[in-house]
Amino acid sequence: QVQLVESGGGLVQAGGSLRLSCAASGRTYSRVAMGWFRRAPGKEREFVAAINWSASNTYYADSVKGRFTISRDNAKNTVYLRMNSLKPDDTAVYYCAAGRPYSGSYYDTTTYNYWGQGTQVTVSS
Repeated sequence: QVQLVESGGGLVQAGGSLRLSCAASGRTYSRVAMGWFRRAPGKEREFVAAINWSASNTYYADSVKGRFTISRDNAKNTVYLRMNSLKPDDTAVYYCAAGRPYSGSYYDTTTYNYWGQGTQVTVSS
């Protein structure tokens, strides 16, 4: 099994920044895609960002494009999400996910096999 642990969430004012981290441990694979999803109050879990195993490609939801940046450090088995210009609508529990998308989409939750427990991000106005 692969274990994923998120960290870095918290309370920030609108316009502020946070960096989330996700550390992987246990049984890992050499080529694994990583993604970030979030669930806001009253909404379904939605895609935020993803990155392929070599970090040669990244993917973003329209709502965060230009504000959020996903990156990874394979030597540390860690993926990051830098969030700038935060808005109250960004308030959600953020989840880290890992998978091997043979035929699935980077945007689809079913592509990912392993999930973290989530970290709360709250943006005040």
